[in-house]
Amino acid sequence: MSRRRSYDQYCSAARALDVVGDRWTLLIVRELLAGPRRYTDLHADLPGVSTDVLASRLRDMERDGLTTRRRLPPPGAAYVYELTARGSGLLPVLQALGAWGQGELGERQPTDAVRAHWFALPLLRALESEGDGVVEVVLEEGEFHLLVGARDAPVYGEGPAPGEPDARLTLDAGTAEALARGELTLPDAVRAGRVGVSGDGPPAKALREA
Repeated sequence: MSRRRSYDQYCSAARALDVVGDRWTLLIVRELLAGPRRYTDLHADLPGVSTDVLASRLRDMERDGLTTRRRLPPPGAAYVYELTARGSGLLPVLQALGAWGQGELGERQPTDAVRAHWFALPLLRALESEGDGVVEVVLEEGEFHLLVGARDAPVYGEGPAPGEPDARLTLDAGTAEALARGELTLPDAVRAGRVGVSGDGPPAKALREA
């Protein structure tokens, strides 16, 4: 394993950046907030990262106690990476960073990669005051589900909810992008008819009554 570089500054922010300040590290955390992922899945959902850099970051993250690696039982028999409790503790950091960076998004460019589940964290922020539960999100790019109120990974997952969700949101890409940029609130989008809401759980009821 490579030796961890350090700013050698007695400051908690500097120490934190010693661990998570390398390029790609926090985006790997974003992916692992969905739960255990195989290396090939991580590589597919981190366009632009080289295989060498991804492997190096995963080794460093395991060394620093952010992730663990385990082998799935047969018939899977593949290795997966998952966050430790310390790694899951980066959720509020990513949420704060995402909120701070809303103004940097601008209009989506033709060269911008996108995955449906990249809208999971902005929607989690938007749903914080709407009640806990499982929320299924249907986008043009695909489906994912949110575990609103979860404090440890997973806080979201790709694909439909494993059971009947407490709420189901249907929206187009333009609305998802406006929400991610902070130009539109979720209740306003529901009132404007830009987000369809179904379901009988607390999040669905709160959004319909907002």
